[in-house]
Amino acid sequence: MPQQVIVLGLGRFGSAAAQELERLGHEVLAVDMDIRAVEEIADHVTQAVRADATDPEALQELGAQDFDAAIVGTSSDQRASIFMTVLLKRMGVGFVLAKAQDALHGDILKMVGADRVVYPERETGTRVAHSFSLSMVVDYFEVAPGYGMEKLTTIAFAGKTLQDLDLRGRYGVTPIFLRRGDQVTVNPHHHERLEAGDELTIAGPDERLEKLRP
Repeated sequence: MPQQVIVLGLGRFGSAAAQELERLGHEVLAVDMDIRAVEEIADHVTQAVRADATDPEALQELGAQDFDAAIVGTSSDQRASIFMTVLLKRMGVGFVLAKAQDALHGDILKMVGADRVVYPERETGTRVAHSFSLSMVVDYFEVAPGYGMEKLTTIAFAGKTLQDLDLRGRYGVTPIFLRRGDQVTVNPHHHERLEAGDELTIAGPDERLEKLRP
């Protein structure tokens, strides 16, 4: 399902995430104070704007509060990234992903409301974009180059059994964990019927995981 995503900060990470999100069919608003960065990405996203993302009024004018998700792509200015994260959450953005420079910065971002924190040495902007590519993707974990695990919400699969879905046969991925409330089932049985609110973790080659995405 296409989403509206606002990306604040167009360095290597933010720019890669914005362009990949656009390629995957989402509507992307890219924002940066550097006019050159804005001009370079303008033809590759829905809209690119020069603005100060630490200014509450500027974010309001951009309509940040109406976006489904946001990426805070700057981390070199830790104070700015923390402030942006706070503003976005206060404005009611449902999901905010923020890039952290180090572990302490990441902890602070989580404390002020970031729904997900990523570290550039572990995850690229392109990889992060794929976690937005389907609303049911909660998280992605790289196990090895070209191979990963994804945690999915199962609202789209509610009422179906794992046998109905035939994830191994149709997609070449393997169900690993099923979480229902506080209960976690390892290697769930193929007769297990999924319910809305469940979280299913699957594993497989990245190219196979992507087949589950639009």
